Amino acid sequence: MLPQVAVGRHCCAQSTNLANYRPFVGDELIDEIVALADQLKGLRLCQVNATAAGGGVAELLARMIPIYRALDIDADWRLIFGDKEFFTITKGLHNALQGGDFHITSSIAAEYLAHNRQALEALDAHYDVFVVHDPQPAAIHHFAQPNPGKWIWRCHIDSSQPNAEVWQFLRPYVEAYDAIVFTMPQFCPTDLKRDNVVFISPAIDPLSTKNMELPDDMCRRVIADAGVNLREPILLQVSRFDPWKDPLGVIKAYNLVKQQRPGVQLVLIGAMAADDPEGWQILESINAQAVTDPDLYVFTNLMGVGNMEVNAFQRGVDVIIQKSLREGFGLVVSEALWKEKPIVAGAAGGIPMQFPEGYEQFLVSGAEQCAERLLYLLDHPDEAVQFGRAGREKVRREFLLPRLVRDELRLIQKVLAK
Repeated sequence: MLPQVAVGRHCCAQSTNLANYRPFVGDELIDEIVALADQLKGLRLCQVNATAAGGGVAELLARMIPIYRALDIDADWRLIFGDKEFFTITKGLHNALQGGDFHITSSIAAEYLAHNRQALEALDAHYDVFVVHDPQPAAIHHFAQPNPGKWIWRCHIDSSQPNAEVWQFLRPYVEAYDAIVFTMPQFCPTDLKRDNVVFISPAIDPLSTKNMELPDDMCRRVIADAGVNLREPILLQVSRFDPWKDPLGVIKAYNLVKQQRPGVQLVLIGAMAADDPEGWQILESINAQAVTDPDLYVFTNLMGVGNMEVNAFQRGVDVIIQKSLREGFGLVVSEALWKEKPIVAGAAGGIPMQFPEGYEQFLVSGAEQCAERLLYLLDHPDEAVQFGRAGREKVRREFLLPRLVRDELRLIQKVLAK
């Protein structure tokens, strides 16, 4: 049987009781969720992805599964098997869906399909609905046919300009699903039939350890205990160590800022994911620069930096960066704005949809423009405060977890009705 991620059993009751979200999103949305759940009570739901930690998908599922269970939906979360070779292949597929180069040889195709077939054979098929995330397990449905359950494929990647060879390989497996979900219309490849395509953006949980309110003095203590100087400006990027997140470009922008603000510091916090062997190479390149710069700090989940520490850093720094070159959504953007922090981010994928109106000038391309916008926010703290306040309201209206739960329940109801 596919490994099951243990969530929900000891989850804080505050974040599974939908009533606690009413102050954030209002009664109408919560009442709709409760009504939808009543119609789906007893539904057997299986979420399938590749890792239990280290990425946005895992973060979302960790928050959604307990809510579903509290609503009397029998939800499980299972992981596809994989070794280093398989995850190297699937990282290549991931990058290729975002436009990178990747050649699918017959041996690569065979390895990928063999893992998906083995995963299906190990999967308990007694579910009503399966939600399969991203390319790693995308072919699993192919080996499940015929199956009485309904199947949804959820793509969290900016697949607007996919590598043609890789997309032609994956498309037949994707098209077989009962529904296909992208974050935004621009991500749907132009040759994909849209009859069963829907668009649902991710969201953050305001009650999670990563996003809950923290006292200012606690945030300062966490940052100071990490060795960062609270008396000098602090820049922060929180992301996987991935070339598409451009951490080396962030360091370049920071060095440009440092020419005019010598005391400025940069903190990079990244989670190492089991399905991302490329991350270790990027981390090595970052550490090679950090060892010569006492104002460049690098932290990972392997060093004990968890969600609470990330929360404290996001609340305690001056400006947050998310200099992505490609981005499916970028939960950290909504996280920063929810905490009323100004952010300079790449004009990529789902990032612009999170920005409040009137602050689009802080969407950038290139290290030079990034540095310019960072300096502007450091020099104009009043405008930075206004930016953060506008961003929080944007996130409150559009990117909090109950809206995502509502959208997925609507989709499940629609798929079951077919």
